[in-house]
Amino acid sequence: MNCRQAAQQGFSLLEILVAFSILALSLGIVLNIFSGGLRRTIIAEEYQQAVVIAQAKLAESGVVTALQEGISSGQVQDKYFWRVQVQMYLMNAEAEEGQSAAVLPYQVTVTVEWPAGKTNRQVQLTTLKLVAAKNE
Repeated sequence: MNCRQAAQQGFSLLEILVAFSILALSLGIVLNIFSGGLRRTIIAEEYQQAVVIAQAKLAESGVVTALQEGISSGQVQDKYFWRVQVQMYLMNAEAEEGQSAAVLPYQVTVTVEWPAGKTNRQVQLTTLKLVAAKNE
């Protein structure tokens, strides 16, 4: 071995620059993955909250408020806008012929919408509810 080679121990400036470049790229990718996961978690939480609001509005229709055809709307938590639409559910003509129904079906649709950046997101739930027919 040459005396000059034996005295040279450590890394050159080029090797250190390459190592720092690789480290910077790796950290950038890892931080991007974590921030993307955090964004998806926030979106999932917003969807969960919207579904809870929609389920609550479905549950209270016909119990807290009378089940009548029409549209009602409101706002919850200064972020979520809800709309409840109630309409008669039309059954097929074969089932209606010659039979008077003891109950009337209503279709209840709840839509919850909230702003998300430049767009709006929404959740929509639909169910059928039965009301006793008024015999006159």
